[in-house]
Amino acid sequence: MIVTISAKHMQLTEAIAAYIREKVSKLPRYFNRVSGLEVVVEPLPSHGFHVELRANVDHHKDFVCNTNHDNLYACVDLAVDRSRRQLSEHKARLREHRH
Repeated sequence: MIVTISAKHMQLTEAIAAYIREKVSKLPRYFNRVSGLEVVVEPLPSHGFHVELRANVDHHKDFVCNTNHDNLYACVDLAVDRSRRQLSEHKARLREHRH
């Protein structure tokens, strides 16, 4: 699985990148066909941050999560939780579809 982390209009420190990598690496547990993850972090014009998490999944369109929060770490946690929910629901739909 390929994890790409980037930042717009800000410097991405090693601590933030390590935290994102740690949280995002748990997502394939919920759906094993995740081929890549892209995380984009950017500051908002007002106070706070915006995180976009894009999960590339085989045989399906990408799952995209957008979150805004004042704390960057909380924003990453929210994005990972939303992506986890999307992947879990997609897996459940695939399992129910079989005859």
